[in-house]
Amino acid sequence: MKGKIVAASFISLLFTSNIKAQNSPDDKKMEWFHDAKLGIFIHWGIYSVDGIPESWSFFNNYINHERYMKQLNGFSASKYQPGEWVKLIKDSGAKYAVITSKHHDGVALWNSKAEKATTIPKNSLAKKDVLTPFVSELKKAGLKTGIYYSLPDWSHPYYDINTRVKKRYEIKDDPKRWQSFVTYYQSQLNEISTQYQPDLLWFDGDWEHSSEEWQAPKTLENLRKYNPDIIINSRLNDHGDYETPEQGIPVINPDNKYWELCYTINDAWGYQPYDRNYKTPNMIIRTLVDVINMGGNLLLDIGPKSDGTIPQEQVEILKSLARWTSKYPDAIYGTSTGLPFENYKGKSSISKDGKKLFLFLEEAKDFTKIYGLGYPPKSAKIIGDNIGKVNFKEDNSGNLTLNFLNVNFDQDVTVVELDFNEKVSTKAINKEKYSLSQVLENKSTKSAVYEIADQLHEGNNIFVNSGLTGDGLDMKIAETPKTNPETLNWISKNADALFETEKGLPNGHFSGMSVISKDKQTIYLFVEGTPTGPVALKGIKNEIARIRIVGDGSLLSHKVYNKLYWSSTPGIIYIDVPAERLDKNMTVIAVLLDKPLELQRKKVGTIENNL
Repeated sequence: MKGKIVAASFISLLFTSNIKAQNSPDDKKMEWFHDAKLGIFIHWGIYSVDGIPESWSFFNNYINHERYMKQLNGFSASKYQPGEWVKLIKDSGAKYAVITSKHHDGVALWNSKAEKATTIPKNSLAKKDVLTPFVSELKKAGLKTGIYYSLPDWSHPYYDINTRVKKRYEIKDDPKRWQSFVTYYQSQLNEISTQYQPDLLWFDGDWEHSSEEWQAPKTLENLRKYNPDIIINSRLNDHGDYETPEQGIPVINPDNKYWELCYTINDAWGYQPYDRNYKTPNMIIRTLVDVINMGGNLLLDIGPKSDGTIPQEQVEILKSLARWTSKYPDAIYGTSTGLPFENYKGKSSISKDGKKLFLFLEEAKDFTKIYGLGYPPKSAKIIGDNIGKVNFKEDNSGNLTLNFLNVNFDQDVTVVELDFNEKVSTKAINKEKYSLSQVLENKSTKSAVYEIADQLHEGNNIFVNSGLTGDGLDMKIAETPKTNPETLNWISKNADALFETEKGLPNGHFSGMSVISKDKQTIYLFVEGTPTGPVALKGIKNEIARIRIVGDGSLLSHKVYNKLYWSSTPGIIYIDVPAERLDKNMTVIAVLLDKPLELQRKKVGTIENNL
């Protein structure tokens, strides 16, 4: 898959985004795609026989082409049960699936009649078409059909490129041969269109040639003759309907109104038996929530084995998704982008009619706050919890505090539903800024430290000239008879996160409040309640020196996922915080960097290099 990173600035427009895809797709055509939120990607091909990288392993000369193609003799599909695949996919909550009909190696899963085609039915041990029964089961189940098709074919004699260091010919020297290849690939697309009537075509590999060389406009015109409503991704030289950021969850919204994050379940696209680096179900569910919050879709990849079975670890992750999506369908399907980060320091979504706001809680906690609502909700509840209660109170500025009572928090993400009489709207945020003395007199320590964290995050350091010291010792903070000693103790404990720190991370990097040290080399994260999984950080370009709990001294482990060594796009940092070390009021995590903070705020692109 591809690795081109293109810088782009984007201003998030809540509720009424007018941004269109490159060819201004018909919103009606795109409706099912926008509403789907979750799809399953399937990379299945002969590369699963030896469990090596799909196509790239011979292109990069890890193995020669002849040895790679011998995997045809081991691709049996002997235990392939497409009906079970589709049941697993549908149960997961996915509304569509995209399967690799042909990867860059040129091996087609169906009985292609295109000139000099290499196919599973004709050339493999399986001796049968494995694409047709899967598509048939998808359609029977009412799921949308997506077909992945690689434009390049590194095995085909008419294609100009063979490996990274080897070319068959130059197009300018042999245009007839190139035209023969264009005819070949377009005839395969004609077969796919007539035999499978796909709802979506997922192109890949367009980076190897120009739109003119691929004859992309003609290809698009042809596809629309078969299906005027065909949805096409952006990998046809930007002639498509939606963007496909890959691997890294975007920090800022993609340029397109319609987009889809294609994402591996471990590190590999196809089946690789030695890749045990699976993301946990909690990470996957929270990734889905992150994408929903930003108005996109998650296309989660699985890689079946050569016999047609799906690895058990992948099955279990899809079953975990099934548990969560079946519990919260209203908060997922048909929703649009959630509240801006300025209004809510968390993730959310808004119902199709605009009258419901869903808050995604990634931790168990007593309360949360929303700022600048146009008007208060008429009701609030915890979805799937008949005992838990949500009490809410609005101040004069339209700021809402929601208190959670007797809630049975979900093991991954809890969803709060707020119902409104009219469409959810926001207005200018007007927060009352409390002085330090007022904060100290708040009887609720949790409320007081939340106010401290919020003001510091916004760049209003209420501890300037207050008598706070950097180590929390010998403080000279003025006290009154009403001063809450527990709050004062929390301040002393977490002093180095409060003393002379500056405005926190901008939206997209951390789902909560934070501050940054004066030298810009430490990020302090304010962690509320009890997180359901590791604390996640996105878009940090720095290396991590160490991570610790402030005022506690405990050093914390972390792991980075989806970091591609040759790409400047940073991976996602997951920080494990032991439950027994959490502060009951608010935990502060210090992330020490190797140098002053560098943030990645470019859009996530696609991968055109896979060394």
